Amino acid sequence: MGHYLFRASYTQSGIQGVLKDGGTGRKAAIEALAASVGGNLEACYWALGDDDIILIVELPDHVSAAAIAATVGATGAATIRSTVLLTAEEMDAAVAKHPSYRAPGG
Repeated sequence: MGHYLFRASYTQSGIQGVLKDGGTGRKAAIEALAASVGGNLEACYWALGDDDIILIVELPDHVSAAAIAATVGATGAATIRSTVLLTAEEMDAAVAKHPSYRAPGG
């Protein structure tokens, strides 16, 4: 399973839902969302600034991550951005590969 960072900003209706459900209520909903595609929520933090909520979620694959992003985005309650996270071992495997590449103009 892979790890994904989700950052979201609530719309007016989204923050109204947080005010109604509270932080623990929204966290429970996010845990259920992750579980519905075979994943689990590892971290959930509310933030001040451009992002209102930051999540780290373990998911089976990119398709599951895309499904979550699409489902949340379709509600109109938040805008969501996702980032694939790599472990140190995955980064070691990436740097061990030596792809052939020519830079533009090179």
